[in-house]
Amino acid sequence: MNDGDVSRQIQQMVRFIRQEAEEKANEISVSAEEEFNIQKLEIVEAEKRKIRQEYERKGKQVEVRKKIEYSMQLNASRIKVLQAQDDLVNSIKESARKEMLSLSNDKRGYRNLLKALVVQSLVRLKEPAVLLRCREMDRKVVESVLEEAKKDYADKLKVATPKITIDNVYLPPPPTNPDSHQPYCSGGVVLASEDGKIVLENTLDARLDVAFRQKLPQIRRRLVGQLGA
Repeated sequence: MNDGDVSRQIQQMVRFIRQEAEEKANEISVSAEEEFNIQKLEIVEAEKRKIRQEYERKGKQVEVRKKIEYSMQLNASRIKVLQAQDDLVNSIKESARKEMLSLSNDKRGYRNLLKALVVQSLVRLKEPAVLLRCREMDRKVVESVLEEAKKDYADKLKVATPKITIDNVYLPPPPTNPDSHQPYCSGGVVLASEDGKIVLENTLDARLDVAFRQKLPQIRRRLVGQLGA
């Protein structure tokens, strides 16, 4: 083999090695590009997931805030309605109390009312002797009905007539003005057993309070209808 042949073989080997190197380089380049694309796609998908999760989180926060605001507005509305109801109820009660103060102006009607209250108190107490307390301004009227009241009670329960002592300590007078905050009594009586262990308050104010407590649910239902109309 001469030098020319050797040189040709060497060139063929160099071309073969170069071709293999180029092919290997292409394979590496293609593989690297594929790996890069895969990683890029994974990164993009991961970022998309983060964005979606963040959007969902913020969406839930907005929804929670909306629910809280709605609940607060609803509670505020309910409080306003309840306050309006209370104001109306108090206004109705105050109007009734003011009208009640004029009952004693009807002398005959008020006398009959006091007698009925005394009889009712005696029936509830069922005591042989009681202490009666009234307003000082009502004392004469009360004295004028006691005998009739005792007889009515005795006839009603078929018992002996009770002993009634009018107390020298009086109930408060009526209010001097509508806005007065001093203790007052619109009329009526308070009866107690002689030992003071049983006390029955049968004043007009006490009866108004009882009537309002009993009628309050009905009053509130009617007010709800009026406020909602």
